[in-house]
Amino acid sequence: MVNLSAMFQATKIKNRDGQLSLQMIFFAAIVVILITGFTFGALSFLKLSVRSFNKSLAFSIAEAGVEYYRWHLAHAASDYQDGTGQSGPYVHGYYDKDGNLLGQFILNITPPPVGSTIVTITSTGRVAADSSLEKVIKVKMGIPSWARYSFVIDADVRFGSGTEVFGPIHSNGGIRFDGLAHNLITSARSDYDDPDHSGANEFGVHTHVAPVDPLPPSAVPSRPDVFMSGRQFPVPAIDFGGLTQTLSQIKATAQANGFYLASSTAFGYDIVLKTDDTFDLYKVTSLNSPPGGCSGSESGWGTWSIRNETLLGNYPFPTSSLIFLEDDIWVRGQINTARLTIASGRFPDNPSTRSSITVNNNLTYTNYDGQDVLALIAQKNVNVGLSSDNNLRVDAALVAQNGRAGRYYYSSSCGSSYKRNSLTLYGMIASSLRYGFSWSCSGVYCSGYDLRNITYDANLLYGPPPSFPLTSDNYQLISWEEVK
Repeated sequence: MVNLSAMFQATKIKNRDGQLSLQMIFFAAIVVILITGFTFGALSFLKLSVRSFNKSLAFSIAEAGVEYYRWHLAHAASDYQDGTGQSGPYVHGYYDKDGNLLGQFILNITPPPVGSTIVTITSTGRVAADSSLEKVIKVKMGIPSWARYSFVIDADVRFGSGTEVFGPIHSNGGIRFDGLAHNLITSARSDYDDPDHSGANEFGVHTHVAPVDPLPPSAVPSRPDVFMSGRQFPVPAIDFGGLTQTLSQIKATAQANGFYLASSTAFGYDIVLKTDDTFDLYKVTSLNSPPGGCSGSESGWGTWSIRNETLLGNYPFPTSSLIFLEDDIWVRGQINTARLTIASGRFPDNPSTRSSITVNNNLTYTNYDGQDVLALIAQKNVNVGLSSDNNLRVDAALVAQNGRAGRYYYSSSCGSSYKRNSLTLYGMIASSLRYGFSWSCSGVYCSGYDLRNITYDANLLYGPPPSFPLTSDNYQLISWEEVK
């Protein structure tokens, strides 16, 4: 007889076993899916981590390329072909300390344009483990010139109240500054005996704007009301003596690939600059004589004003942009998209025969965005003479190697032009001696230009005139950009 109860119980057990198997399969599937997901997630995270590491490595390699070429320029300042003599790009391997190749940097070097010291370096970093990755860094570096300063002076100097200066100022002597300085003021002196008044030594850079600076060895007050960007002293001196070599080099280059003339055998040369990239050149045959009672005791005193001259010809601006005349020079006129250096000197150098450059009439740019740049480098003075424009504008970097940039004292006996209205200078001034275009007699304006507006041309900093003296041989970083 069939046991129906036993069969029913067996069927129930079998059904339960089937249900348990389905549940186990379901949960096992979930576990497999989760493990697979975690595995793929871990692999993806690992790939992202490796890729991120390689990106950082590519960036480091690109930076290494920049630093390598900075080092290269420190040892070969004018080599923009990576020592190969060939055009780029230049490829270098990048290794770890054990000599294993990690990647490479590829350099593209853009030399400075004519008249500039700015070199552009584009460095591309690539990783050997992943050729699809690269980082690109672009930097600009340049050697700053003397034109980094609005004023650079080799003597004690004073800037009076009401003076506002936007560019840096440096003096190898002491500086008394009673105006408003927007940029850094530096001196090579820790303290000095200010010649404008008696008393004990004062700070290398000091002010008499109330409250007057204390005397050394007191602490130096910050005085942001006068020195908005601060003051530093002592700092290394600027080498004015080195300008003798600069003038000699300009002469040699002008003789080889510029415009050069020896002595005029008269009073000098008059240059009239033109906007068509030419200049008229005159021989100065006579100067205005001082009126009766008009005289001066300063070295080189005179009217420095032309009476008669003879046209020698019209000449194109030289390809080297250098004009060197071994005589006194007068300069006037206007340039348009031109970069020129006009220099004056007599060699061998002798203090009794040093030559000067005079500007009595407007000397101007057409463009004020760095396209027009002019330097006047004189072995002695950069003068403004007696018969100068009442409202005179001079756009140029002025350098007086052994003398001063300024105007001689002319008394009322010298005629109506002893006093002038306004002088506007756009550029910079480098002067061995204390500069000045105005004279004060017993605290009252008595000669020269009553109003003086001097604006620093920041375009000169890394784009100076051709063969302009540099402050050092070292490149400095101007800009840094991650291109990719």
